[in-house]
Amino acid sequence: MTTTEIKQTVTRVNFAKLAPKAFRAVIGLDAAAREGLDPTLVELVQIRSSQLNHCAYCLHMHTGDARKAGENEERLHMTSLWREAKHFFTEKEQAALALTEAVTLVADAGVPDAVYAEAAAHFEEQELAHLLALIFTINTWNRIALATGKVAGTDER
Repeated sequence: MTTTEIKQTVTRVNFAKLAPKAFRAVIGLDAAAREGLDPTLVELVQIRSSQLNHCAYCLHMHTGDARKAGENEERLHMTSLWREAKHFFTEKEQAALALTEAVTLVADAGVPDAVYAEAAAHFEEQELAHLLALIFTINTWNRIALATGKVAGTDER
């Protein structure tokens, strides 16, 4: 069976409806995490984490949000290969993307000191704390979308 033939055969729970307090808590964390962060950076982080987690629902949503915020197509296409296309991204964005990868894939190698130090060199402490909260949040959203069978292109916001 190819990936295009795989169909969801089990109806999944509506997390927002059936766990509204938990859902609202994640929304609150998301809003708080974004405070003080550049909106373009927010979308790049959410896009990269969603790529790593294979979350088509969130990837579709955040690439659309990035376009609405004025992000250009070249950078959107290069986000998955940012290390090979560094000239598309500022040093600060590169540090954020590296931290996003380390935190998202934390089970692979932890968060290396060098990655954390590079991010700390580009972000004030409070901004870095918010960046970490943003990474935690998008990973939570990815897991919610994947576990509940959300379908890309059906954003319900």
